[in-house]
Amino acid sequence: MGTYRLEELNASNIVAANSLTLKRGQEQFIAPPSYAISEAYVNPTTAWPRVVMDGETVVGFIRGNFDPDNASEELRSCLWRIHVAADYQGKGVGKFAVKALADEARSRGNKRLTVLWEKGVDGPEVFFHRVGFQDVGTTAYGENIGEILFT
Repeated sequence: MGTYRLEELNASNIVAANSLTLKRGQEQFIAPPSYAISEAYVNPTTAWPRVVMDGETVVGFIRGNFDPDNASEELRSCLWRIHVAADYQGKGVGKFAVKALADEARSRGNKRLTVLWEKGVDGPEVFFHRVGFQDVGTTAYGENIGEILFT
């Protein structure tokens, strides 16, 4: 695993974040990071967009959401988006990003971190399980709900 660090998603790194090349088939499961920066302006108190840096290179992106009053419990402290450059997948970038988001959630007093995903070939389910999410149900739309509980 490299020496990674987080930076806020901003004007100087958004082009690199939007240019992350994923593995074939993964694009259908995600939206571009630029959506996250627009969401951050609409909901500045709940959005937590970050890029993962390896030196001066953007190698990943994660967006958390913290909305303690959300009517949907699974959206109160959740991983909203995660992208890791194809060449960096399997090198600890995603694990680093999820751990950082979980640390942020814990520091805000949350007892768990959730994630929603669609099942499918090339989907993120194996990754989410590998980094510690446990299945806890499905949404009304058929998306899986996973959680990491904090002790």
